[in-house]
Amino acid sequence: MTFDILNVRRDFPMLSRKMNGKPLIYFDNAATTHKPEEVIKTIEDFYREENGTVHRAIYEFAAIATEKYSSVRSQVQKLINAKEEDEIIFTRGTTDSINLVASSFGEAFIKPGDEILITEMEHHSNIVPWQLLAEKKGAILKYIPLTDTGTLELDLIDDLLTEKTKILSLTHISNVTGIRNPIKFLTEKAKQVGAKVMVDGAQAIAHIPIDVQKLDVDFYAFSSHKMYGPTGAGILYGKKELLEKMPPYQGGGDMVDQVTLEKTTYQKPPLRFEAGTPPIAQVIGMGSALAYLERQSLSTIATWENSLLKHATHALQQLQEVTILGNSEDKGAIITFKVKGHHPLDLGTILGLKGIAVRTGHLCAQPTLKHFGLTTALRLSFGLYNTPEEIDLFIKALKEAIVLLNPNISD
Repeated sequence: MTFDILNVRRDFPMLSRKMNGKPLIYFDNAATTHKPEEVIKTIEDFYREENGTVHRAIYEFAAIATEKYSSVRSQVQKLINAKEEDEIIFTRGTTDSINLVASSFGEAFIKPGDEILITEMEHHSNIVPWQLLAEKKGAILKYIPLTDTGTLELDLIDDLLTEKTKILSLTHISNVTGIRNPIKFLTEKAKQVGAKVMVDGAQAIAHIPIDVQKLDVDFYAFSSHKMYGPTGAGILYGKKELLEKMPPYQGGGDMVDQVTLEKTTYQKPPLRFEAGTPPIAQVIGMGSALAYLERQSLSTIATWENSLLKHATHALQQLQEVTILGNSEDKGAIITFKVKGHHPLDLGTILGLKGIAVRTGHLCAQPTLKHFGLTTALRLSFGLYNTPEEIDLFIKALKEAIVLLNPNISD
């Protein structure tokens, strides 16, 4: 499939905007992506012409909203090759999905002395919920450390996974280094001791094809807004047999079967985990984003973004002041780096004035940065609409920023 980058870029109205009077170059896609015109129009059309609630009424617009909302479940099932539609839960995003699993799976299956295994490369959203659960349940939280190159210390996996391990929760692609973890291998290891596997797919879902049945993971989470859809919507995939054993995450409307003043019975999954009026427009907008991704082809997107990654990596490696964090042959389109003698905030500010949007700060992954001896860094993250020419302009601007700051370079 031919990738027509010029036509793709025309689909995204934000890319025609200027920032500080300069044409926008947007390299913060790991934080959130821009939205194609059709996604924006889908949400606008819903609110203008079809607004109604779901699952609660029989009038025409409620029926239209329910049909469109429900059809997205089928789209997601197809996208990740889930076995059944009922394994797809709508959430507010990846963070909400992980908290759901930590709360509900934790309530059902974690006892004092049990072990939870995560990794040193996790986003805070895949650390804090497990810390809270471990503290609440008297469980033991362990982690897989990183090597000097930023990959996982896989030689330790047989020692870290024990018969006490109830769940392994890890990222598919690091939001700091872009390193892709061997999910299938780690899942097979976890199954050998009877542990379940939860994967944070936020940085993978819009960049590579995902097949949850081939991976054999028990849970897989991701966000709409990182895959060219709106904020406020996300997905939790869970194996049906597990979801049926898990208690509700929240109580409210729609997740109930029968309610009396004495007792409540609950819906079967996925509705059991979808309390309250859902983010209807956002979910329908997410469906539009899924359709857009399907037309572009995730395999084609992966090839394009990999070419951008190689181009940017090579260019940065030519700058002696720059050190890239993490080194692996298997990476997503993310580069985090430091510049000797320069604070990331100073460089990010200057780049922003030149119209270039990059991420600066601790990247919501303080343990990962600490591993590299840092508290803050700069990050580039690419999307399907970025170009090699934008990377060249970024490199030029970065060189100018280094000269402008004129630091006293020292270790």
